[in-house]
Amino acid sequence: MNLSIRPRRNRQSPAIRDMVRETVLTPGNLIYPLFLQEGDENTPISAMPGCQRWCLADLVQEAGEAHALGIPGVVLFPRIPDELKTPGAEECYNDDGLVPRAIRALKAAHPTLMVITDVALDPYNSDGHDGLVAADGRILNDETVEVLCQQALCHARAGADIVAPSDMMDGRVAALRAALDQAGFTQVSIMSYTAKYASAYYGPFRGALDSAPKAGDKKTYQMDPANTIEALREAALDESEGADILMVKPAGPYLDIIARIRDVSTLPIAAYQVSGEYLMIKAGAAAGWLDEDKVAMESLLGIRRAGANMILTYFAKKIAAVL
Repeated sequence: MNLSIRPRRNRQSPAIRDMVRETVLTPGNLIYPLFLQEGDENTPISAMPGCQRWCLADLVQEAGEAHALGIPGVVLFPRIPDELKTPGAEECYNDDGLVPRAIRALKAAHPTLMVITDVALDPYNSDGHDGLVAADGRILNDETVEVLCQQALCHARAGADIVAPSDMMDGRVAALRAALDQAGFTQVSIMSYTAKYASAYYGPFRGALDSAPKAGDKKTYQMDPANTIEALREAALDESEGADILMVKPAGPYLDIIARIRDVSTLPIAAYQVSGEYLMIKAGAAAGWLDEDKVAMESLLGIRRAGANMILTYFAKKIAAVL
């Protein structure tokens, strides 16, 4: 064949493939989600093999090991005891609560570790929703935002580097930015869950925290999986309100959303590889049908290739060790 152009020449050896590789994944692109609970013991999460709810002492050790592998940050998700859950979610802004104590312990042990906190009411709300619930079942937007501001300030006082509102209430980014700035926390960043879809992929996570809604669903505040343009509207709003990082959740089934937001925003983009994505890979590997490390790596490369600067993934520690 008389071919002047042969693309395979750029694939013929590992050295050439490395040299022309377009997308690079490093431990610095990963954020490690960690579950925590009260007490002195750890509890394995049956629906998420390899994950557990950590007691505080072991949480600090696990985060330190991940940080030593080059992972820059962790994000915290608490399992709150049922007796502390109330309709007003007051425990979420208790300065002596589980999350503030964890933040202080992590920053004391690992000063260079970036600590990110989830800002939402579902772990603390006796109704299991991300917002306050009215008597008629409506999720109250503005009243919820007031509580979220108190929660974010509580985390900032404890030393959080980034607060990540995952509630999908309207206007919460602007309100959080104003509250943080007025309290002198201008250095605390906001990683906004910008396009958080009402996804079936969250099931194992809700079981891990016992945070599923007691009634109804989350479709009046989380986004319709059918919508793309709406995500661009949410991104524009969050950017204008003062978000520092925009997030898409889930990641794998929404690569097109990551790419679309990447095209229109100059802000860094995070993507959350959620519990359902993780479990499918783990289950396939456990059955002998998939190579876990290779499939996990490829899935993360795909998320990076779509445009994500950082990825929240339960594979973070394992993949960082491989890398």
